Amino acid sequence: MRIEATKKLFTVDEFSLMGQTGIFTEDDRVELVEGEIIELGMIGERHAAAVDRPARLFMPLALENRTNIRVRNPMVLDKYNAPLPGITLLAPRADFYVTHHPAGDEVLLAVEVADTTLRYDRNVKMPIYAKLGIRESWIEDIAGDVILVFRDPAPDGYKTCLTLHRGDSVSPLVFPGLVVHVDQLLG
Repeated sequence: MRIEATKKLFTVDEFSLMGQTGIFTEDDRVELVEGEIIELGMIGERHAAAVDRPARLFMPLALENRTNIRVRNPMVLDKYNAPLPGITLLAPRADFYVTHHPAGDEVLLAVEVADTTLRYDRNVKMPIYAKLGIRESWIEDIAGDVILVFRDPAPDGYKTCLTLHRGDSVSPLVFPGLVVHVDQLLG
């Protein structure tokens, strides 16, 4: 007789309940990706700075009520995905999403910071973001000293991927008037 192991996938509701009942503490850095609980590593100094820089660059948009900015907070993309990007620019809401975590169609730009997680961010998270309708995502590749820009989401992944180097610049699709220099992001 052959016995096959099955994997238990968690839903966002079950994942949230784990947090509410104390299985996870506020200090735990975990996200739900494809029903699996992923423990995120410690945030080092370079990683923290790589999150702080775009937060500062995008702050004028928030002050003009053109976006809500989230730093290391979840978005709920579907029943099995509640990732925790470094920075998320959201459609502006006066209530700051107090009633729910933002969904894919409310995300204007998701920025991941990859210090040691480039392969995971690029090969796992980017296809999920594309499949679930996030129109644009960036990865700050700290080790590679580049910014990866993903656009044109489709069910099988982003159709456009740009690799930007120091000296290059980019504008978020939803904010074409904002020119972001790669050097500003990478420090």
